[in-house]
Amino acid sequence: MAAGGSEVRIWGMTAAQRLSRSFQRLGLAAYDPSDPTGNVVLVDAGWVLDEALVRALAERPGAALVDGAGRAVAVHIAAAEAAAATNALQAGTLAGSHERLTAMELLGAYNSALRKREPPVLERLTAETVRPVEKRLFQGSYKGVTDLVTKHVWPAPARVVTRWCALAGITPNQVTFASFILVLAAMWLFWTGHFGWGLVCAWIMTFLDTVDGKLARVTLTSSKIGNVFDHGIDLIHPPFWWWAWVVGAQMSLHPLAEPGVVLWVVVGGYVAQRLLEGAFIAAFKVEMHAWRPFDSFFRQITARRNPNLILLTLACLVGRPDLGMIAVAVWTALSFAVHLVQCVQAGLAPKGSIVSWLSR
Repeated sequence: MAAGGSEVRIWGMTAAQRLSRSFQRLGLAAYDPSDPTGNVVLVDAGWVLDEALVRALAERPGAALVDGAGRAVAVHIAAAEAAAATNALQAGTLAGSHERLTAMELLGAYNSALRKREPPVLERLTAETVRPVEKRLFQGSYKGVTDLVTKHVWPAPARVVTRWCALAGITPNQVTFASFILVLAAMWLFWTGHFGWGLVCAWIMTFLDTVDGKLARVTLTSSKIGNVFDHGIDLIHPPFWWWAWVVGAQMSLHPLAEPGVVLWVVVGGYVAQRLLEGAFIAAFKVEMHAWRPFDSFFRQITARRNPNLILLTLACLVGRPDLGMIAVAVWTALSFAVHLVQCVQAGLAPKGSIVSWLSR
């Protein structure tokens, strides 16, 4: 239940609308004043908070979420006390024997889904704080462990485009569908030897792949179907791009001497790496790339789509697409060796010691 609020909009929504969306996504029933039974999660709609904070509060009856100054922002309270608590919450005078917890005490800083440590968002929303709060929410939607392009190049432009999409009413699935069209366009252009235009489509696709997930998180519109669609594309398309590049390279001035060997190393190495990552999660219940600082660093440069595209782009700029694919094959083999060593090290580590360094 949202108490109060204003018409100030963030990512195209008022804070009250954002809270309502959070409640719906979390399966929290709307407050019925005629039913005094049960409990109510009451939130001051003048504040913006992470959905995870609402979830954590819903699981903690009798708790109150407070800001840094100790003022209550939200409370999990008996329905019979909701009316009185609403007035007290808005006036900043909520008292009682509630367990008063800060955002860090209620939720902590580690987000396992996004592989990062970052304090949860709890910010008052005013006309003056809209942009800083939007920036906080966007930063909070970003994965902490990812490739170097997504981590260091895309954030600033992606925030601008994400905001434009939110205001224009463009959905994450529409962005994902546009990226899928670019996947097909890049593959066809690589296949026909038009490497430059293919790389343009490929890089735009990688940018949109950043935007769709961030748009879903900041507007609270993520869905299981959208998640499967997005991650399915991400998982499947890279080998097809490399296959198309090899085919196109054979029509260039410098064809590959052993195209079949190169293709098998690149595609086989990609599949093997993903299998190792899956096996690591199954065995140790933690992402391989979130285990130690080195593992998180190596995720930035390992032979995945974006680092490989850097190698191919550099090769294209010097007119040697064949050398680009050879470089990708060599780097794929070396990356696989590193991941194999990581798995062996984890297997030899004491039982129970494999936890993310970000959670400590």
